[in-house]
Amino acid sequence: MVISTLADGVTRSVEAVGDTISETFFEPVIRLGVTGLARSGKTVFITSLVANLLDRGRMPGLVANAEGRIEAAYLQPQPDDTVPRFDYETHLGALTGPSPQWPDSTRAVSELRLSLKVRPSGLLGGLQGPRTIHLDIVDYPGEWLLDLGLMDKSYAQWSEEALARIANREEAVAFRGLVKEIDAAEALEEPRAKALAESFTAYLNAAREAGYYGCTPGRFLLPGDLAGSPVLTFAPLPDQSGMPRRSLWREMERRFEAYKAKVVKPFFRDHFARIDRQVVLVDALGAIHKGPQAVEDMRGAMADTLEAFRPGSNGFLARLLRGKRVEKLLFAATKADHLHHQQHPQLTAIMQALTRDAADRARFAGAETRALALASVRATTEETLRHEGRELDCVRGTLLESGKQAAFYPGDLPEDPSHLLTPARDGAERWLDGEYQVMNFAPAKLTLKPGEGPPHIRLDRAIEFLVGDKL
Repeated sequence: MVISTLADGVTRSVEAVGDTISETFFEPVIRLGVTGLARSGKTVFITSLVANLLDRGRMPGLVANAEGRIEAAYLQPQPDDTVPRFDYETHLGALTGPSPQWPDSTRAVSELRLSLKVRPSGLLGGLQGPRTIHLDIVDYPGEWLLDLGLMDKSYAQWSEEALARIANREEAVAFRGLVKEIDAAEALEEPRAKALAESFTAYLNAAREAGYYGCTPGRFLLPGDLAGSPVLTFAPLPDQSGMPRRSLWREMERRFEAYKAKVVKPFFRDHFARIDRQVVLVDALGAIHKGPQAVEDMRGAMADTLEAFRPGSNGFLARLLRGKRVEKLLFAATKADHLHHQQHPQLTAIMQALTRDAADRARFAGAETRALALASVRATTEETLRHEGRELDCVRGTLLESGKQAAFYPGDLPEDPSHLLTPARDGAERWLDGEYQVMNFAPAKLTLKPGEGPPHIRLDRAIEFLVGDKL
């Protein structure tokens, strides 16, 4: 195992050296990872980002575009022949068609290469011609990213944490009952192992629907072609000393280790470890609406997720010596169009507070971080209405469930994020000072002028932070 790991590391280092030299002296490549927890809008983000880089009329915050230095942008085949292409055209058609609808969510890794022809800035602009910069956008489910936190855990440790987490959750009643009926020291019987795995998977799906975020293993939720395989047929069990060989507990332990070695590690090696810049999308408003427990669970999931990043500088020598590292991290609270712009600073402050620990670690390692409230595609308009003698800043849009137009006031977010995070940490079951509502809006019908991408909120600032220094 040690020799294999060392050999794999040497191979990756050699590949990194080749990539570094190629990118330094020829056409630079920026690998941008896009992930997020459930319903955070990853597919919409990538679709709108690509559309707005191809037609840049709504991107004044992208400095290279404002200075007129981006001469052209075009899509090319992605360089990884074994990775599915992000289905940009289909997703854009869903958003911009006569009956617009939100595109399907991310269920596997996909990739898209957008190439930009950019003139250098400053004095070099008059001496050199434009150069080509490749932006490789890698889309992967946040559920898979959570699994990276399992790499340093034993089966016993993971089981203890998982069982403690679900001890009081209604969604886990059936699974807890099944665990009580089983003697983990008995010999493995495959139907029993399958029943445990299926019951635990049912809990994970119910927990995600209820607003919980720390739902690992992630492939239980998105199994793909691994559905029904032994590597996905395990579940947490109470640890007991002296478990015999061939017992149910030992087989669960073996399958947990196989999951890490054959599912989690290849994902890290083939995709995650090659990323230069990363955006993490979070539906913070959805968690706030579901209550303090959902907010705390999301904060814990974010902390576990961000421990997987290897932040730091990607200078030439640094990359030769230790491989690529994520050098810029953007934490984006999505669906900002569900709030009046007056509340966007509060949403940004909440995002900063939720990711404070992870952001501090990243900055200490040499990476740049930023928190931002954005909307990848704006689905609402703003208006101020009078209600019971007071003016309310509302948003108006088409309700996803009924198709009817409605004006909506979600409630005021607190100026101080601790008013939300403190009760969440203390285990409160509901907010004491108010309820925060969320509506699901359908995408608005779009009439785009030539040269314009879909309307958005701060998407240009997001991409300027992520890749503006390379343009």
